[in-house]
Amino acid sequence: MVQAYEPLHHKYRPQRFDQLVGQKAVADTLSQALLQNRIAPAYLFSGPRGTGKTSSARILARSLNCLASPGPTPEPCGRCQLCTDIASGNALDVIEIDAASNTGVDNIRELIERSRFAPVQARWKVYVVDECHMLSTAAFNALLKTLEEPPPRVVFVLATTDPQRVLPTILSRCQRFDFRRIPLEALESHLHWIAAEESIGITPEALHLVAQRSQGGLRDAESLLDQLSLLPAPIAADAVWDLLGAVPDQELLRLAGAMAAADPLQVVEGCRELLDRGREPAAVLQGLVSLLRDLLLAGVAPDRLELTSVSPELRPQLPEAARQIGKARLLRWQSQLKGSEQQLRHSVQPRLWLEVLLLGLLAEPAAVAPAPTGPVQAGAEGQRPVRSVAPVPVVPPPAVPPEAAAAQTAAVIPAVIPAAEAEVAAPANDNLAELWQQILAGLELPSTRMLLSQQAQLLRLDDRRAVVRVAGTWMAMVQSRLPLLEKAVASALGSPRQLSLEAGGDTPAARPAIEPPPPARTATRPEPPVAAARPPAPPPEVPAAPTPSPPPVVVEERPNEAKPSLPAIASAIDTQAGRLAEFFNGEVISGLHADPEGN
Repeated sequence: MVQAYEPLHHKYRPQRFDQLVGQKAVADTLSQALLQNRIAPAYLFSGPRGTGKTSSARILARSLNCLASPGPTPEPCGRCQLCTDIASGNALDVIEIDAASNTGVDNIRELIERSRFAPVQARWKVYVVDECHMLSTAAFNALLKTLEEPPPRVVFVLATTDPQRVLPTILSRCQRFDFRRIPLEALESHLHWIAAEESIGITPEALHLVAQRSQGGLRDAESLLDQLSLLPAPIAADAVWDLLGAVPDQELLRLAGAMAAADPLQVVEGCRELLDRGREPAAVLQGLVSLLRDLLLAGVAPDRLELTSVSPELRPQLPEAARQIGKARLLRWQSQLKGSEQQLRHSVQPRLWLEVLLLGLLAEPAAVAPAPTGPVQAGAEGQRPVRSVAPVPVVPPPAVPPEAAAAQTAAVIPAVIPAAEAEVAAPANDNLAELWQQILAGLELPSTRMLLSQQAQLLRLDDRRAVVRVAGTWMAMVQSRLPLLEKAVASALGSPRQLSLEAGGDTPAARPAIEPPPPARTATRPEPPVAAARPPAPPPEVPAAPTPSPPPVVVEERPNEAKPSLPAIASAIDTQAGRLAEFFNGEVISGLHADPEGN
């Protein structure tokens, strides 16, 4: 009768704790527990696949029940009846349960009932629950009391690859052992030993590649070596690449060289050659991302090339390739390739999208001057720095700008009326002033528009907040109009902003262009009758709460005083008086009307 074939990962399964590969901490701790006869009621073995969790559970069962030793021992003989039965999975007192198939509470209740019976052959009854994270919450809860206080001579071993899904109440009742991924050197040395035992003719480069591609899993490495053993010797690294379906490092370096030269034709030809040879687009993309990471490491630390995952014979080529591409492009390519693997897998035409993706990496980003995000240094002395806002189209000024005319008027009026503050101040930022006018234009009520135009101004603006400075005596009235102002701001800017009101002194727009002269000027001549615009009743939209009223502005006529022949002065005064009367829904009864001769 022909003996059944035994895979390598079964044939070379460790039989004692000192045979565990890459798990020295776990082996030493459990060996000392056996020597001191300190056996815990429950253990939790967690870690990646193929790192020795189930094998360690079987070794623990053999160490507890080896007939060649009167008690627990870390070195079971492996030849007695119980050792051989446990190794083959036929022992009556060592029960292995697949939690993926027995997830319900009824299965756990049956297990708990069976655990109450004494062992049949062995000294200890051992329950191994593999992939325990698949148990339901009810099953876990049913197991709680038994794990904490199990029957005599019963040990539970829970194994899982996802300990985050195990209930914290279960974790607190178990001694937890974390199995780590097996280091590359230990894995490669173990594969060399197996290849020598099985007389497998494989090159050291191919063995290094097998250990590297298994990603720290001993079972995966042994299974891949088992497949390669079917090929004729000598087995080279190319056979490993072909068996895995991955892209060799040499071809990836050639593709990276074409990308460094920014040659679209070479990139397309290299990509098409790989795809025509049967490489999957996802495998090409994965290999390219890994190579970009290795090139970045080679550029940063050219004397530590062992940190890369490239084959040792190709590592000397990495620093030169990294220098040709440049650190900035490597970082930009990695950023652009982030998340593209998932998109490629769900694409109907992955070959097309792979070529488009690689060609898109060759496009250099357009040079854009960075927009200032902080305060801008003022060009003129005394000008307040402001934060930049979205550009607003500016209408070309007329032949005589209003700012120049206002400046001329402000320069002449103090000579005529020295005590008057006749400045027509320009806003600190033309964009903010124009934006404020656009916001005011969106207000429906004329009285609200006039109030804000004279008693408030836009002080700061960014993406989330708008700050408006309001004259202190008008803060309550402006706050009552705040919903209307917020609506106008959102309409003018295209998106809502958090509106903040800042109390301050009189804004430039809130001060009248001409104030009454001081009493010292009027003491030597009689005062003519004065007619003032008196405010009527508040408009309907003004709330009923009492609000402070501004003092009336008096405009006096002095016929006996010589005036300069400047029509701009009279025009400015009439304009300010008209605006004030319009705000109070009144009209100017008498005002200053001076002809060019001063009569």
